[in-house]
Amino acid sequence: MTSNKQMVIIGKNILDNLTTGMYEDSRVIYREYIQNACDQIDIAKQNGILSDNNSGSISITIDPQKRSIIIEDNATGVKKDEFIENVYNIADSNKIRGVNRGFRGIGRLCGLAYCKTLRFTTSAQGENIASVMECNAQEMRLLLGNGEKSSVQEIWEKITTFKTKSEDVKNHYFRVELIDVIEEDEQLLKEDDIYNYLSFVAPVPYQNVFDFSKKIHQHSNEIKIPIDEYNIDINGKPLFKGYKKYLYDSAIAGQKEYDKISNVEFKDFFDESGKLIAWMWYGISRFEKNIPETNLMRGIRLRSGNIQLGDSSTLQKFFKESRGNGYFVGELFVIDKQLIPNSQRNYFNENEARVNFENIIRDFFYVTLHKLYRDANEIKNAYKAQENYTILQNEFDLKNQNNEFINQQDREKAQQKVQEAKEKAEKGSKKLSSINDKRDSSATKEIIKNYSIKYSAKESVPKTDETENQPKKTKFLSDTFSKLDRKERKLVQRILSIIIDTVPKEISDVIIDKIKKELG
Repeated sequence: MTSNKQMVIIGKNILDNLTTGMYEDSRVIYREYIQNACDQIDIAKQNGILSDNNSGSISITIDPQKRSIIIEDNATGVKKDEFIENVYNIADSNKIRGVNRGFRGIGRLCGLAYCKTLRFTTSAQGENIASVMECNAQEMRLLLGNGEKSSVQEIWEKITTFKTKSEDVKNHYFRVELIDVIEEDEQLLKEDDIYNYLSFVAPVPYQNVFDFSKKIHQHSNEIKIPIDEYNIDINGKPLFKGYKKYLYDSAIAGQKEYDKISNVEFKDFFDESGKLIAWMWYGISRFEKNIPETNLMRGIRLRSGNIQLGDSSTLQKFFKESRGNGYFVGELFVIDKQLIPNSQRNYFNENEARVNFENIIRDFFYVTLHKLYRDANEIKNAYKAQENYTILQNEFDLKNQNNEFINQQDREKAQQKVQEAKEKAEKGSKKLSSINDKRDSSATKEIIKNYSIKYSAKESVPKTDETENQPKKTKFLSDTFSKLDRKERKLVQRILSIIIDTVPKEISDVIIDKIKKELG
């Protein structure tokens, strides 16, 4: 029996989709090559090629003058007999879904969209040969856009060349070179920008200035899920995660912090069978406001294999308010092997595991984290009300002592403001006690502690009402104008009242002081 089926021809446009059309952000090429390197470092450790956890390394060299990028690891390398299968073939990876970070066999193609020549050089331990494959990326883009029909295989054969060179048998590495980075992607050559980007994307250690790295690792060890970390450097500078203790209003040098991470909390997520599918840490601060974007660590970030999926806003959809994610700093690590990152690595493939994952984490984000920063706002308002009352009370007492009230009406008006502030302060104190009693949460108690420290130098609501203990005979500011007759003093009173009612306090104080010196 004969078959009518013909060999399927895969058109050249699929190559365009896998390169130029694959990613919105050109910087993801660093992530893709780092991801592949990390997988090979793991294999090198398993096979004894690398001796310990600190022996694997990934070096990134960015040269703006030469317009070149080199990404090199010291992992397994590729044996010469396996070079065609592992490097030349497309989407034919030997990696395993759910085990390796990369498994589709297309990530290495990403550099083709951003340079004129893409070169791969590799050597395996024990071999005296290094294999080299060069891809003419500039020609590829011309062939993809010339309007002629071609297959992927025809294009690929036209743009690739091979050669070998001698190599020391002790060496084992894989090197990717982007040669002549195109001008449209100048961002790829900005070292500082790439460092900041990878400090949240790459699977690297926390920096020493982040006080809670030990606590985070301690929790990961307790749940027996260690955090994979790798030695990566950019132009010789070691790369660390960009988490810090303090939060700033702007990126201006010397800008004083407005808040800080005082502690971290943890949340473990389990499925119905009791299996751990994900866990997270999140920072506790005063949650004074939505964290300004100048703080690069802003947002709870999603990670798989300790590599970031998407960006800082990926988990935003799980919050009750879209702005909710902007109040937090933290990371959510997925454990479930059925949660497979999609080809763009900005989220997961659609499957049952993804639906279960979303259902499990949604309540914590929608309710618990929402309530946390909302409680923080009420705690802040309670302390601010107490502070405002203390300030007004002190101002009243000082003015009364120095006979600075214009007349009885001015004094009563100020006294009324003090009373209103006192009532708000008392209401805030009751709200503070209610939150403290109802929220059996170490995070909420930490927030209260943070605000109590901030306002420790300020008085709380006084137990006695100082406004009731006034001298029997009260003197007013107009009484100090002894040079004036009664009619003139009344006129001055009216003028002073108008000034107080219509001019900002900092200006009215200057004007009144000037009048006192002139007429007193």
